[in-house]
Amino acid sequence: MKRFIHRLTVTARSLQVLRAAGLSQGVRDGIRSMTLTRRYGPFAGIVEAAAARTPDAVAVTDDPGDLTFAGLNDRVNALARAWTARGIGATDVIAVLCRDHRGLITVLAAAGKIGAQLLLMNTGFAGPQLAEVAAREHVTVLVYDDEFSELLGAVDPSLRRFVADTDAEASLERLIRASSGAPVAAPARPGGLTLLTSGTTGTPKGAPRSKASPLFSAQLLDRVPRRRGDTCLLAAPMFHGTGLGQAVLSLALGNRLVLQRKFDPERTLRAVAAYRCDVLVLVPTMLHRIMALPNEIRDRYDTSSLRIVFASGSALAPELVRRALDEFGPVLYNFYGSTELAAITVATPEDLAHDPGTAGRPPVGCTVRLYDADGAPITTAGTVGRIFAGSTVSFSGYTDGRRKQVIDGLLSSGDVGHFDATGRLYVDGRDDDMVISGGENVYPLEVENLLCAHPGVAEAAVFGVPDPDFGQRLKAYVVRADDAAVDADALRDYVRANLARHKVPREIEFLAVLPRTATGKILRAALTGGGVK
Repeated sequence: MKRFIHRLTVTARSLQVLRAAGLSQGVRDGIRSMTLTRRYGPFAGIVEAAAARTPDAVAVTDDPGDLTFAGLNDRVNALARAWTARGIGATDVIAVLCRDHRGLITVLAAAGKIGAQLLLMNTGFAGPQLAEVAAREHVTVLVYDDEFSELLGAVDPSLRRFVADTDAEASLERLIRASSGAPVAAPARPGGLTLLTSGTTGTPKGAPRSKASPLFSAQLLDRVPRRRGDTCLLAAPMFHGTGLGQAVLSLALGNRLVLQRKFDPERTLRAVAAYRCDVLVLVPTMLHRIMALPNEIRDRYDTSSLRIVFASGSALAPELVRRALDEFGPVLYNFYGSTELAAITVATPEDLAHDPGTAGRPPVGCTVRLYDADGAPITTAGTVGRIFAGSTVSFSGYTDGRRKQVIDGLLSSGDVGHFDATGRLYVDGRDDDMVISGGENVYPLEVENLLCAHPGVAEAAVFGVPDPDFGQRLKAYVVRADDAAVDADALRDYVRANLARHKVPREIEFLAVLPRTATGKILRAALTGGGVK
């Protein structure tokens, strides 16, 4: 009975959140949207519903210009018909290697309309990595941008291939032009989706996204005030959960979605000013690059229209939070989640003003708990434990058969953290990143954040490396700030003045740049394996 009452409470609150955002406009509109989503899957269903609701509103703005919701839906139907006529359907796995543009959105929705499984590939892949993932995930169709043509040599030549962004013979544009945009019959089941993990320590794992609750959008809206009719600039790549989730939400809200093929900090600010964007979605590395621009460049562009700067995808350093709040005002939202779990917590501007290091609180429909190494719950504020979470997005395991630990129905995030006395979550690092040096436990993230707060440091990464005397010792990789001449001794003195002695890196190596994924996560294997100099 207690669980039933809790579910009713969560459902009622979720519906309230959706209505406040304008996502639910009456019973008839809500039923139509839910029916279309169940019939075609979230992406195709949302596009179809938006085309019926506001056909002439701009859905996408990219390099070719504006595309209305009606025009987008016609393209989706035409591609779905063209693929069906060529025998592509529910038994196929369609891999997509594309930048963010209208072609990618068209493919996402068309795959749902034919019931195919969709796999979003990382645009940072090298050829061998692309071939390995394609073979492991049983890809049968590959859609790619022309710039990635040289990577395809290692891929199985039997795959059916379509180029997304040119007018070549085997292109999406030719298929779409030669086909009808008339409505498409629903598949036996809606298409599926597999996202890839970041792969910071090896080849990315495939994480299938099971069917989510129709109320899932409430988790993205509960602590972030997205609204119908906004203009959203999506800088984060759509092959990652952050970009994809916010793209889906934007289309569901009837937002204008401004897309960029590649991120450039000044071009992003220029677009925010030109389109009077209400929302900017990015990963922390992108925010760092914007803040690294000279003041005179940032001051050229009016960003006062921004109500939301939504950052997610990797850790957000407290010093970067402070600078961003000073630059943009109280509009920064730090979204903590994972490929497997989607939403975990959200830090609002109020949370970040209280403490820029917090990950915030769980949104509606999400549960977060801490457990110790023996699986016992931790309820004491300030005590570090393993973070477990649950939401309306279910995760049954990776495509290679591996699974994550589950306790009390909650999934391991792979991180460790603690709650403060007010219930705000703090992420202290990765569970497997903990360093034991001379019997003392150290989470490198604390040291990284401190180094990043030094005026002579632009970026830093800290890891444990083997040590014959202490078992492990800390090693820091540091990128100096422009024109800074700080040396290793000065940084060690700085850490020693602020943290315990066992947290001082014994070794500091200076690099020109830290190797990162497209979503800003540091490629640990490239550093610890000695592959970067």
